[in-house]
Amino acid sequence: MPKIQASTVAEHRAAQRAALLDAARALLSQDPDQIPSLADVARHAGLARSSAYSYFKSRTDMFDVLVADTFPRWSAFVENQMAEAHTPGSRILAYVEANLQLVARGDHALARAMATVGNSEVLATSSRLLHDSLEAPLRAALAEHGASDPNRMAEVIQSIVYALSRMIESGLDLPTATGLARELLTPYVRPAAA
Repeated sequence: MPKIQASTVAEHRAAQRAALLDAARALLSQDPDQIPSLADVARHAGLARSSAYSYFKSRTDMFDVLVADTFPRWSAFVENQMAEAHTPGSRILAYVEANLQLVARGDHALARAMATVGNSEVLATSSRLLHDSLEAPLRAALAEHGASDPNRMAEVIQSIVYALSRMIESGLDLPTATGLARELLTPYVRPAAA
């Protein structure tokens, strides 16, 4: 039996599984168009190929787990950025800017790459849960800000995020994208900040 690198076997297995997921995430971040095999992921994690198969049945299985692991991280990042803002208007801007930061960092491309190899049902469910969990604090900030229809206004804000995300993925730098968002949204959010 191989020597474990943690105080318990369960902790060791959790650490190895996390290392494999981190390796898959890193490989996809380096080249989202090149989907790594389980052997590639194991090698990048410094583990034997057989180790990968003891945690995941297939590459698709691993990417399904990676989708389920990545989307809550995205949501937590956005929620943390919003929580640091002190007014409803600044929370709305924080929502937009946090999402754009993640796109610029490559997380959106990573999610798209995972979608090409993972189970579409897992992706659809995870994506729906992500958007629902992200839009809840946005709708709350919009309601507190005084939006007459927070649900529809959240869709408008989300369309701005989508448009700027596409621009970032086409080469627009993050400061310019953030500047455009601020230029468009500051007149709307300013009354709450005053």
